[in-house]
Amino acid sequence: MTYELTAEQIQQVLQGISVPPQPQIMVDLQMEQIMPSPDLRSIAKLISQDPGLSGALLKIVNSPHFGLANRIASIQQAVNLMGCNTVINLINAQSIKGELTDEAILVLNRFWDSAQDVAMTCLTLAKRLGYHSPDEAYSLGLFHDCGIPLMLKRFPNYMQVLEEAYASANEERRVVDTENRLLTTNHAVVGYFTARSWRLPEHLCEVIANHHNALSIFSDDSGRDAQLKTLLGILKMAEHICETHRVQGGQAIDMEWQHIAQPILEYLGLSEYDFENLRESIRDLAVL
Repeated sequence: MTYELTAEQIQQVLQGISVPPQPQIMVDLQMEQIMPSPDLRSIAKLISQDPGLSGALLKIVNSPHFGLANRIASIQQAVNLMGCNTVINLINAQSIKGELTDEAILVLNRFWDSAQDVAMTCLTLAKRLGYHSPDEAYSLGLFHDCGIPLMLKRFPNYMQVLEEAYASANEERRVVDTENRLLTTNHAVVGYFTARSWRLPEHLCEVIANHHNALSIFSDDSGRDAQLKTLLGILKMAEHICETHRVQGGQAIDMEWQHIAQPILEYLGLSEYDFENLRESIRDLAVL
């Protein structure tokens, strides 16, 4: 069963926070939609590569218009529920939000490329570890840094601040602490509110909020929030494998991972040898 929404209803739902879509993805989607019989699977695959489009899609499908009993995080499921006409209306709505400058595209390429790589790696790790919802892990990887392009909109020097934040990360100083000191907010907090505006499942929003707070989370031995720890562990492993510290933070060494690796691997029941094998097999599979 699908639920058709008009262009006006979509515009109403999409008011507020918006992460710019990748220009090339928009071109590919425009080409797909002018085909005599647009392929929903191809459209879903394209949308799932872009955090902004995926977020807009989930915001709509999790809105009161659809009246779902539970919020969903699967892009394919959302496309199936919305149907071809509503998805095309969504694409058109996003395409008229304004053109990006060449300079903005160059900077945001770091964000887009990293989001896709981390998402695919989260999916693979979730499957290898037997996590019950690999699609959910994929969505987390895709959305976890969605605050970065919004911080860049607000603070033109944000990428320099982010590089400093990664460079100064240690056991006492989180990546987000440097952002808080220099900008009075950080990409994890902005990402959390963005994810909530997209109506993502609450536990995914919590992981996004805490994805630079892993040392504290894994130091809590109360046994609570097992799902939070598992997803956060998968995400941090994926970030390290994809070298987010290099792509986003401009650093040769992953200072953050050095301090969180042991508690994460212990929680997930992995040795360093197990993790190295995972990392090498994911690279050999050309996931990245």
